[in-house]
Amino acid sequence: MASPVQYIAVGRRKTSVARVYLRPGTGNMTINKRDLQNYFPVRINQMVVQMPLKVAALEGQFDVVVNAKGGGTKGQSEAIRLGISRALVKFNEDLKKPLRDAGFLTRDPRAVERKKYGKPKARKRFQFSKR
Repeated sequence: MASPVQYIAVGRRKTSVARVYLRPGTGNMTINKRDLQNYFPVRINQMVVQMPLKVAALEGQFDVVVNAKGGGTKGQSEAIRLGISRALVKFNEDLKKPLRDAGFLTRDPRAVERKKYGKPKARKRFQFSKR
């Protein structure tokens, strides 16, 4: 039995990691075994996740299954966006330019800076007293 065609990609943002499985289908989005509206109740996060499919004009043509872990809702939604974009490029190399122009294929390297010893936070210093 032949396995169905699927495109697999990984997206990362801050401390979030999203494994994305793109399969031909009817447009269902499942994140950690929950539907999109249930997993991301905030509308902005839902829009962020759906943007690559809108830019590629492929809404409703793929079922998206995601395993996301780590970080918060914003980091996870942007990690999923990167994963979907990378999977779409595997599906069709011609989508690379519009997705790149929209900024969806760039891995955002910013992460929280670690706390240093002798300081209350990463860069903040304790109050200095001359006398």
